[in-house]
Amino acid sequence: MNEASFARRCFLDVERSALGVPWRGRLDAQGQARAAAIAQAGGYGDLLSRILAARGVGPLDCEAYLDPSLRRLLPDPYALQDMAPAAERIAAALEKGETIGVFGDYDVDGAASAALLADYVRTCGGRAIVHIPDRIFEGYGPNVAAIHALAAQGCKLLVAVDCGTTSHEPLEAAHALGLDPIVLDHHQAPERIPRALVVNPNRQDDLSGLGALCAAGVVFLTLVAVQRALRRRGFFAARAEPDLLEGVDLVALATIADVAPLVGLNRAFVAKGLALMAARRRPGLAALFDAARLDGPPTPYHLGFLIGPRINAGGRIGDAALGARLLSLEEPERAAEIAGELDRLNRERQAVESATLDEAEILALAQEGAGGAAEGVVVVAGEGWHPGVVGLVASRLKERLGRPAVAIALSEGTGVGSGRSIPGVDLGAAVRAAHETGLLIKGGGHAMAAGLTVSVDRIDALREFLDARLCAEIAVRRAARALLIDAAATADGASVELVKSLERAGPFGAGNPEPVFAFPAHRLTRLAEVGNGHLRFCALAGDGARLDGIAFRAAAQPLGAAMARAQGSPVHLAGALTLDRWGGRESVKLRLIDLAPVTRSRP
Repeated sequence: MNEASFARRCFLDVERSALGVPWRGRLDAQGQARAAAIAQAGGYGDLLSRILAARGVGPLDCEAYLDPSLRRLLPDPYALQDMAPAAERIAAALEKGETIGVFGDYDVDGAASAALLADYVRTCGGRAIVHIPDRIFEGYGPNVAAIHALAAQGCKLLVAVDCGTTSHEPLEAAHALGLDPIVLDHHQAPERIPRALVVNPNRQDDLSGLGALCAAGVVFLTLVAVQRALRRRGFFAARAEPDLLEGVDLVALATIADVAPLVGLNRAFVAKGLALMAARRRPGLAALFDAARLDGPPTPYHLGFLIGPRINAGGRIGDAALGARLLSLEEPERAAEIAGELDRLNRERQAVESATLDEAEILALAQEGAGGAAEGVVVVAGEGWHPGVVGLVASRLKERLGRPAVAIALSEGTGVGSGRSIPGVDLGAAVRAAHETGLLIKGGGHAMAAGLTVSVDRIDALREFLDARLCAEIAVRRAARALLIDAAATADGASVELVKSLERAGPFGAGNPEPVFAFPAHRLTRLAEVGNGHLRFCALAGDGARLDGIAFRAAAQPLGAAMARAQGSPVHLAGALTLDRWGGRESVKLRLIDLAPVTRSRP
């Protein structure tokens, strides 16, 4: 957003909210004119028109935007570098009956990518052996020992999914063992890549323009190309072609969990995938929905905050292969067992994360008190921290302090860390640069997230390196912080029909932000803590209309303290409207993001 936009008058005159930011209207004058044109030309309601205009949609593009069709948006997969030879090699393996080793990452994207590829191989009558590395004992990416094990099981082709772009030594070992290596990845790549067929839209020489895809999206496009290659070879003369669309639910899950931007093709993947999930045809996902006590059709919020963490729990503190195994299962009873185990591991992970976060926050605040850069990257490290939760800790620190954060688990002189960034600050590129200068043992990632391995005696140097590279960008982004409001609303106007009409502009998430509404001068009543630090409340308008709501994880945060102080008094509320379908009955809920005191309006 440019400086002129930030110079606009604050929404409801909120210059500093409970979160310490001003509220701004998402639409500038040009956007408001575009919204009026959309409403007039398309006959859309005022609110939906504002939401479309604020997301850059023009009057002639609305119908296409509201119908993100895979048929229309799916690109030619051969636009990706190395796609043609990679697809031909996979097709040849299926035609010759070769065993294919699938090496995945231990997060949701890795699990979904591995399951997607393995399912396709098995549907074609082939054999796939999936290996998900143990986070602690093997670490991220292909390793020589695992590749030896896959070779010993008869694999002739190795496909690394959601990893492998920087794995020079392990992929050389694959060549030496007679395995042909293929990499299907999306992480930022250095100039020199391994000796392998590397299909990665974030290669420096890739011109496809598909860098927003998660790894599962890259795998899906690869399977489109593989299916074409098999069709040319006559492979399907005596067998039915797999229905590739049956795997879009996995692509949708990975897209949301990896926080890939919901624009273009990604929006189409998620829209189609959510519809498939609602039919509950994949036993593993259906079992996870039951374990998470999800009532009603899944949404991006459910995938990101309920389903994704449970799949990740296996890779963080349990059996890393559980997630990939569950997503490929066809037996509902076994799926329910694994989903239950992941649910238990997730509760255990929450306890470990909470204890580590408390310690990490103390360290972060102590660094600032000792003269650390208040605009720099938060870098904290601790002995005994579980490597499986440092990414979550970094994410929480980033949310609470408003800066990129790196959390590092120390053990025997070495630290394994994970970082999370804020929009506009490319942490992955900085970590990769630190690795290329010899500061890190391992390091890489993408703009919003990164992983690294570092010697304990280099952590201070790492902090200084990241600060020197990113401080200026962080300062600019923090100065521009604001909560963007789509429109004002009231408790009485927050109807089921309104929320359903706005859902047409979804699915919402990164890159397609969920609409945020301001509720002027509503009173907070019936405030109560529920669950894991959530605050439930009722918002009461001046005309007596009421709207139930919840503020997630707010009890111990500044927002929770502000809510407690505001009970019974008129305050401006800001949040997202959601549909609650508990027990088969639909009702509207407000998911509170921020609040601000009511101030006298300026003339």
